[in-house]
This record gives sequence, structure tokens and C-alpha cells, in this order.
Amino acid sequence: MNFLEEGLAKLDFSKTQIERLAPLMEKYANEILLFNSAYNLVKASGRDEIFVRHILDSLSAAQEICRLAKKVSVENEKITIADIGSGGGLPGIPLAAALPQFDFVLVERMSKRCAFLENVRALLGLENVRIENSELERIPPESFEIATFRAFRPLEKKMLASLLAVLKKGGALAAYKAKKKNIVEEMRLANCDAYNVIPLNVPFLTDSDAEERERNLLVIEK
Repeated sequence: MNFLEEGLAKLDFSKTQIERLAPLMEKYANEILLFNSAYNLVKASGRDEIFVRHILDSLSAAQEICRLAKKVSVENEKITIADIGSGGGLPGIPLAAALPQFDFVLVERMSKRCAFLENVRALLGLENVRIENSELERIPPESFEIATFRAFRPLEKKMLASLLAVLKKGGALAAYKAKKKNIVEEMRLANCDAYNVIPLNVPFLTDSDAEERERNLLVIEK
């Protein structure tokens, strides 16, 4: 079974999109495997696990992020999407490859991981990607229309404030999360009651055991 191509089809990417995207994601998975032990990029034991738990997981929100981008867009201005705490480039690299109409900034504080991201950007020819070697708190206010991330658990009050600060007025956070009941508790502790939880379908993950492998996109608009 080709988990990557079948997964992309299940996520409603067209045949043409899959023909363009699949080879890029295969190269990306190979780079992760090559450098993972040195840079501690992801928890995965092989290509198929990288495809499902990381690449398809990242791409499961692509349509929702497109909808958000249309909602926050300003006429004649290109949308910039930040991947905060990008690490090995997830979800930023798969999203940037799938959504070339948007600019992406991958924000990562560790220099060696930034070197990995620069290498991947060049290898995949992602001209819509820029790497920012910085901590979140050093990013200028109101820099991005959308900020997305997978790394923060839990999303506590101080971190939420820092994330909202880098968004332009009318922008949105899009956080990849697991169980909805845990999201509700996080938002209660962060004193945030204006948010949406959008279920995500990750091929070969959530459809195998929906209760234990639940995935959601937490959206908070500024």
C-alpha cells in the first residue's frame, strides 16, 4: 500500500496535485529519516509512520487553512502563514508544498533545525517559504495573517497571548490538537471562550480508531 498517495487522495487532493505533491513529500520524508537521529525532528520509526502521523496529519487541515486565509485576506495582499516552533517543518513544509499561493514563514529557535529547514526548502524548491531563526517572543507584533502549530501542549494563557500578538487584526490561530475534551479544558484554563474546534480526518490514523486517535483543529480568531 502506498500510504502517501492513497492518503492524499482521501484528503481530496486532485490527481494533478498528487502527481506534484507526492514526490516532494517523499523527498521530505527521506530527509527527515536521514537527519532525525541527529536533530531529533520527529517521533517516527519509518517512512510510512512519517507519511501518516506527520505529513498526512499536517495536510489534513489544508482545506480549513485555505478557508481561513480567504476569510482574513485583504484585497491585493498576499497571505502570510507562520508555522510557530516549526521543528522539522511540520506542518509548515507540507502546507507550503500543497498551498503555493500563500507565503510561509517557519519560525524555529534552534539553529541546527533551521539549517535542516533551509536544506529542505532548497531541495523541494519551495520559493514561498522563509526560515526565521527566532523565538516567538522576538517576532514583531502583527506579522502574520495566520499562525499554525503542532508543538504546544497545553496551550496556556501566556503562550496564547504571545501567539495572538504576532497576528494582524482579524487574523487567526490554527492549532493541531488531539481530543476535543482536552481542548475545552485548555481553553477554560486559558480563560478563552471564543474559539472553534474543527474535526480533522487523518487517513490511516483517525479512521482506524477514532476515539483513541482523535485529531482536531483549534481555531482562535483575533
